[in-house]
Amino acid sequence: MSTLPEIKTVNGVPVFYVDGKPFIGLGGELHNSSASSTRWMREKVWPALRPLHMNSVIATVSWEQIEPQQGVFDFSAVDDLIHDAHQEGLKLILIWFGLWKNGASTYVPEWVKLDRETYRICEPMTGTKVAAPFGGTASVNTISPLCEAAVDADAKAFTELMKHIKAVDEHQTVILMQVENEIGYLGSSRDYSDFAEKAFRAPVPDAVAEAFGVSGFWEEAFKEEADEAFMAWYYGRAVEKIASSGQAAYGLPMYVNAWLQQHPDRPGSYPSGGPIMKMIKMWKLAAPTLCMFAPDIYVPDFEKVIAEYSADGNPLFIPETAKNVRSAASVFLAVCEYNAIGFNPFGIEDICGDTGKMDAAILASLNIDVSAFSDEGSDVYLPAAYDVLSQMMPLIIETRGTGRLRGFYHFGPDNGRVLSFSRYDTLISYGRALPGMPPAGGAVLEVSPDEFYVFGTNFSADFLPKKGENKRIEYLRIEEGTFENGSFVRGRILNGDEFHIQLGAMPGILHVKVFDY
Repeated sequence: MSTLPEIKTVNGVPVFYVDGKPFIGLGGELHNSSASSTRWMREKVWPALRPLHMNSVIATVSWEQIEPQQGVFDFSAVDDLIHDAHQEGLKLILIWFGLWKNGASTYVPEWVKLDRETYRICEPMTGTKVAAPFGGTASVNTISPLCEAAVDADAKAFTELMKHIKAVDEHQTVILMQVENEIGYLGSSRDYSDFAEKAFRAPVPDAVAEAFGVSGFWEEAFKEEADEAFMAWYYGRAVEKIASSGQAAYGLPMYVNAWLQQHPDRPGSYPSGGPIMKMIKMWKLAAPTLCMFAPDIYVPDFEKVIAEYSADGNPLFIPETAKNVRSAASVFLAVCEYNAIGFNPFGIEDICGDTGKMDAAILASLNIDVSAFSDEGSDVYLPAAYDVLSQMMPLIIETRGTGRLRGFYHFGPDNGRVLSFSRYDTLISYGRALPGMPPAGGAVLEVSPDEFYVFGTNFSADFLPKKGENKRIEYLRIEEGTFENGSFVRGRILNGDEFHIQLGAMPGILHVKVFDY
């Protein structure tokens, strides 16, 4: 077997190595139930993914499916998934739907669901009633992270899964593991069960006291953030037990994802205790096995989120984001400006397949605007964006962290931005986004001080002298083209009426040579 995947820092930037080479995942996450049926995958999903120019896909493995009876394991669906992904030429990122998915415990086996004396659930504050995804209230089916029996059982199942993957994945198709999904407690700010209440009223653990410079009980130490900090610690410790046990069996990198803090801004309306930005320090302390914390992005201000989640050395991996046409533009910002190691719209099989659509009521319960899952234009522009980025990938990897690669994406009132390079500045002017077309998104890559590749969608560019320099800028040459086998193959030489740097809605690549005098 080849070298295990790992994340290393190069030029100050986290780089994901797969098969010993830098890897940036251009993929998508499948719907929750797709991977549970090999037949569904082969008839509906794999054919739908082929036109998308993906190099990876995120799929689920559920506890209820692999351990239908306690101690009895069935990995047949996992085996088919790994085999078929390899046949399709895709790397596979697996989500472990164990104790928690979207803050609830709906994917645990029947023998866990029916034994609430052993596998104890969270209890909300008296009188609390917060709607949960898919109807009902989350409090009735969320197993407590303080329930050691449940965490132990999950860790055992996850470890058996990791042992099995190690045994059967001869081509190292599986490259990354997500442990649980959108962890946290929906329905209340914390668990108010008797055993959780006892822990909450006890002094904070020594490790927490030392790391945060606090003392006393949770409420004394963390004031108004006490409930969420308490849940973050215990969710983090639970995940650490699960992840470390699994990683000891097979050392793939592991991460968790976050349902972001958003309106209404109260823990419990989003999963309390999950790895949202203000709880990352607690999570790092509680779960050191994890290699990164990943945002699920359905909020409008995409750049604000990725700026936060790429700070302080956290590798930026986007396991879920909107599947609409805006993703064909935002992917350039994520990959080329914020050094994302993976970008994955959710429900990716819908774009070019007949696999069903997201229900508006479910989206509303998840606090997601229905426009995030509009398919208009995404079948055309997202594959083209992935194609352009795939062609540029060797140069993108080479220039990350050097200041020679800059990305952008149009969101908000601005009409453009200025990018700075070694000898010139570049004025990016955003194009108008018509219905069904992507907004501006792209990148400029400096090959040398006078030579650039400009790529992306729906913008124009002008090269300017640095501020304070009395120079004129001219273009030696502007060429359309594509990369084939790592070499640029020129298309049209743009001159006359076309002698300008402009890309329309269909993502493309321009080669530009500049001089000044």
